[in-house]
Amino acid sequence: MTDFHGVFPYLATPISADGTIRTDVLGRLCDDLIHAGVHGLTPLGSTGEFAYLDRAQRMTVVEATIDAARGRVPVIAGVASTAIADAVAQAKAYQARGASGILAVLEAYFPVNDAGVEAYFRAIADAVDVPVVIYTNPQFQRSDLSLDVIADLAEHPRINYIKDASTNTGRLLSIINRCGDAIKVFAASSHIPAAVMMIGGHGWMAGPACIIPRQSVELYNLCKASCWDDAMMLQRKLWRVNEAFARFNLAACIKAGLSIQGYDVGDPVPPQAALTSEQRRVVEEVLYSLG
Repeated sequence: MTDFHGVFPYLATPISADGTIRTDVLGRLCDDLIHAGVHGLTPLGSTGEFAYLDRAQRMTVVEATIDAARGRVPVIAGVASTAIADAVAQAKAYQARGASGILAVLEAYFPVNDAGVEAYFRAIADAVDVPVVIYTNPQFQRSDLSLDVIADLAEHPRINYIKDASTNTGRLLSIINRCGDAIKVFAASSHIPAAVMMIGGHGWMAGPACIIPRQSVELYNLCKASCWDDAMMLQRKLWRVNEAFARFNLAACIKAGLSIQGYDVGDPVPPQAALTSEQRRVVEEVLYSLG
């Protein structure tokens, strides 16, 4: 359960207008994803709208995911905060509840220097006994992880993975060249998964896998088998989903896709807006084209 690899869907958070987490819907989604062959589940990633949920809602999401997984696949729970003490408390609570790993995100209001960034992630890893995935998303974070900080964090015995949501695949190769096997790289939906696998990636943690899990697993298997011609043929088809993501709100796009597939996940948490009917048709057409 501690060798993380493959496809980890960033789970959408099914939620009612009054803020109630729809645990039954989340449980069904988790079960279906596991049956589709995914290698793990990640609640409270970007697609899970972690930034829009309060502490109780976040814990409910993590608990429901762990209960649904029933030990069949690892659950890597997202931890995010602006303060070290709060992040540590979240990480301890999720591990105590049964999380197999922690996905650590740094939020920031004021900019944080490299020393502060490193201290944040080290404190989380020091507080738990499970593997930690550090998460960098330069588009949304005021304080990114530099290559120097990543290399220093890779020396920590529990910081074994990084999920990079930049659009710079060359940065991923720099991380791999700099850190070697000390830290394993997961791609995001902003990267081309097959290309990341070709340069040494271990999989991807991304929202699109929620709505195309079977195809995502097939792509991963082709890459692992070094069937690159077949992998790229499938990758070119699947990239249409990523293109839709780039056009619309992340959570809204995934929730629309899940709704089209019969999951009553609700709308994105306000002030985010749901997709318009025209935007929803774009997602529907993409899903239909992929079977």
